Amino acid sequence: MNADHAARSATGSAEIHHEHRDVTGGWLRPAVFGVMDGLVSNFALIAGVAGGNVGQRTIVLTGLAGLVAGAISMATGEYTSVASQRELAHAEIAVEQREIRARPEAEMRELALMYERRGVDKEIAWAVAEQLSRDPDQAWRVHAREELGLDPDDLPSPWTAAFSSFVSFTIGAFLPLLPYLLGLHSLVAAGLVAVTGLFTAGAIVSGYTSRTWWYSGGRQLLLGMLAASATFGVGHLVGTGLS
Repeated sequence: MNADHAARSATGSAEIHHEHRDVTGGWLRPAVFGVMDGLVSNFALIAGVAGGNVGQRTIVLTGLAGLVAGAISMATGEYTSVASQRELAHAEIAVEQREIRARPEAEMRELALMYERRGVDKEIAWAVAEQLSRDPDQAWRVHAREELGLDPDDLPSPWTAAFSSFVSFTIGAFLPLLPYLLGLHSLVAAGLVAVTGLFTAGAIVSGYTSRTWWYSGGRQLLLGMLAASATFGVGHLVGTGLS
């Protein structure tokens, strides 16, 4: 085997056997959204109440209520949205299955024309479409991927989304509450924990994306601090007005 052939073989082997991370499993988006939402919303809630010059007990009770209510709301919302998305996907897949059973030739032509529009030579496109259409069970899967952009064998799980969002929101919402539970009667301490959590969570997310850790962390930190500042200001104004 010469050097060029060996290099081509090595390259081909690497291309065939490389692996990708799961981008459709339904856990990353709710997990990221959950921890960010928990951090931002509960710190903003605590900041808003603290801005109204209330007592320690009220702040802790408010933070705990925000944690529990937010985690349950996130979980049920994610479950409902992902379940609805799956139901819609299954409904559209059922349409494709009925069409393939009722009009197999028309569906085969539709598939061939799609490949042609993507630049495949006409003869090859029609040959591939004909071969894929021989097995109806394979045909509807191909149509689902090509027409709907869905992988029917890898649809997101509503239970995975619900569990991920519940756990991640709970973790995020607990962080700004922790200093108060430890007896530190200071919004500054809660703010430092929240700032650290926001930046760290954003930096961790960068490991799943193409962004740098400092950009992802800084972006989340900025957005979180803007939200907390706004609610603190509202709480301070309302608290002052009511006192």
